[in-house]
Amino acid sequence: MTHQSNFRGTADLVGTVTDTSIMALESPKAPSDSSQKEIKPSVSDLPQETLDFAAKVFNLARNGEDELLGAYVDAGLPPNLTNDKGNTLLMLAAYSGHAPTVRLLHSKGADANSLNDRGQSPLAGAIFKNHEEVIRVLVELGADPRIGTPSAIETAKVFRKLEWLDMLGATEEEKNAPTPGVFGLGPG
Repeated sequence: MTHQSNFRGTADLVGTVTDTSIMALESPKAPSDSSQKEIKPSVSDLPQETLDFAAKVFNLARNGEDELLGAYVDAGLPPNLTNDKGNTLLMLAAYSGHAPTVRLLHSKGADANSLNDRGQSPLAGAIFKNHEEVIRVLVELGADPRIGTPSAIETAKVFRKLEWLDMLGATEEEKNAPTPGVFGLGPG
């Protein structure tokens, strides 16, 4: 499905991405007093307009629609925005096989090592989905193959992608370690 956009530049974004919609998408932090906990709004606290916008943005990442997604981030959308399952825009782009989108989001500050709520990394997700170009880009950008549950190295072993172990920098000990059992993979 191709997204048709009437996007004409930053002026369009001002009408679309308001300060309130961006603030509603960010997770507010409590004062630095350690006795205070992070304040997280629930979905029911967000206006429907904000929820619709968030769904649109996550779909842009899934579909590799770089021009509009990049413009939204340039206009103030947090590059590490997460959905209700903790998946960042970069995770969704990686899992969907969009290497240019992964590179774009990383260039705008997205964390290639951000784990979702299930402890999964973008690199392990790309290995699970067999997206070789995304794997190469994430490794080039410094994604850590040892973080997450399962790690990218463990994921490569489970799916017998042994040729990728060298690219991931796996040690001989990691290559020879027992292969973990089957587990749920992919952004929940």
